[in-house]
Amino acid sequence: MTATANRQWTVRSGRVSLRVHRRTAVVAAALVVLCLGAVLASLLSGQYEISVPGVFRALGGHGTLQQRYFVNDVRLPRVLVALLVGAALAVSGAIFQSLSANPLGSPDIVGFNSGATAGALICLVLLHDSGLLATGIGAVGGGGAVAVLVYLLAYRGGVGGYRLILVGVGINALLGAGIAYLLSRAELNDSLNAQIWLVGSLNGRGWDQVRILLVVLAVVLPVAFSLSRALLTLEIGEEPAISLGMSVGSVRRWAVVVSVVLSAAAIVCAGPISFVALAAPQAAKRLARSAGPSLVVSALTGAGLLALADLLAQRLIAGVQLPVGVTTLVLGGLYLGWLLVGEVRKGRT
Repeated sequence: MTATANRQWTVRSGRVSLRVHRRTAVVAAALVVLCLGAVLASLLSGQYEISVPGVFRALGGHGTLQQRYFVNDVRLPRVLVALLVGAALAVSGAIFQSLSANPLGSPDIVGFNSGATAGALICLVLLHDSGLLATGIGAVGGGGAVAVLVYLLAYRGGVGGYRLILVGVGINALLGAGIAYLLSRAELNDSLNAQIWLVGSLNGRGWDQVRILLVVLAVVLPVAFSLSRALLTLEIGEEPAISLGMSVGSVRRWAVVVSVVLSAAAIVCAGPISFVALAAPQAAKRLARSAGPSLVVSALTGAGLLALADLLAQRLIAGVQLPVGVTTLVLGGLYLGWLLVGEVRKGRT
């Protein structure tokens, strides 16, 4: 491993070499430590408190029956779902923000999440099928249909800028009305269950959700990482990308597919959790000081953000476990306010 201009590390193994930005590597390592700290804090605390040695004994299959139950069956799968959902949402948001060249270009802003939510709700409310397979198919189908619709309506010599955002916001509003109508026509029990799910919650999440997310991320993330350089080129502009021989249409289609699948998987496993896809990529960009989408840092930022938000939701009010979606809504509102203040200050200077 060698240093280049004190800003990059070059890792060589035989004929293969990889350049790693020093700041990106340091930030990623710090975020890994943050995620591990969130995992440990989640395993330790709760109504049934467990010591650090007790946690490690339970993880090793020892300790008391209560310790093994709370650590291995309740807390560990929940915090793993939080990490995986946060990573999926963050990468989905980073890809679409890069694709649209707009920091507001997030799946939960432009309607992808609402489409996936509507598709899953059709299975939950109309078909009375709450299985992960059915809701997963519904979510991917709904999110994909909305993505195609937004793409077609926004396309005019290119997809990007505020036109895409405005079209997505309009479709998002229409889907919100459709979701409200679905809930009004549902049976009382189905409607109540759906409304709890719509807030976005990690309560009761187990190893089934962990396995689904691991499979989806293992398949989709390599595709996402392979698109990162092309997305960076697209942020510069279509003409430079075309001049370099890039198939812009193909890159966009694959990017949309990856973004939809990641957001749909997150929605199926935890409900429509807001603002992680919006805020995490921008926070990662500022932390890494990167010009384009830093997908690894975005994934780690989203994972840590959602794990900490869930920890806060569980501990904020004694004896009450808030849905994590409530916490992310508050954090997201503060983030949007900060963005608006920054834009106002830029306008004055």
